Amino acid sequence: MEFIFKQILKQTNMDKLIKIINTVLENRGKEKVTSINELSNLRNEIGFDSLDLAELTVRIEAEFEVDIFEEGIVVTVGDILKKIKE
Repeated sequence: MEFIFKQILKQTNMDKLIKIINTVLENRGKEKVTSINELSNLRNEIGFDSLDLAELTVRIEAEFEVDIFEEGIVVTVGDILKKIKE
């Protein structure tokens, strides 16, 4: 039962993260993503630059109350999910 709850929570966080990522992309006039996975690279696959990452950080902190770059650099969506889960 706990495993199922963790999977639901993980999917909910992923859904929220896709919305946040698309908000950042839309604000910068970039094409939205339709799907991401834990291995999706923020720069190479999603197309974020340093300004996008700064906005992403602020939005994630507002939504999840966690600074994703507090303890180092995040590179993938999975890195963000780990920080959110902690």
